[in-house]
Amino acid sequence: MPIANFKGLLDSQSARVLVVSFGCREGAQLWLEQTGCKYDMLLDPQRKIYRAFGLGSSYLKVMNFHCLLQYAEYVVLGQEFPDIPPRFLEDLYQMGGDFVLDEGGKVILSHPCKNPMDRPEVTQMVATISSGGHPTSL
Repeated sequence: MPIANFKGLLDSQSARVLVVSFGCREGAQLWLEQTGCKYDMLLDPQRKIYRAFGLGSSYLKVMNFHCLLQYAEYVVLGQEFPDIPPRFLEDLYQMGGDFVLDEGGKVILSHPCKNPMDRPEVTQMVATISSGGHPTSL
């Protein structure tokens, strides 16, 4: 379930969600509009933040059979995807991740994605925040 569905829960924890993208401003704005994402976005065109969190690119992790099958299932079910023009698609193989930092900037939850659909449960992230920030790795 998308993180946007948990906005109230995250707001109740005084959590601030920040989406990080390496793309250009115009492409990022288009993605925000098409997905309805209400979170702030930070652009990282040099991917300094990605590197700091150990996130690289991987053709094998993005184009593996399981991911392609999942995308095919979404298409069959009529799931809509953002319609991003090719000129904005800079690196389809860039891996993402989910991280929770405490107020001091210490990483208290680390989840580098194993594939494009690998995301932690938002409830698990909230539990980490609620627990006073005992570091966890997913």
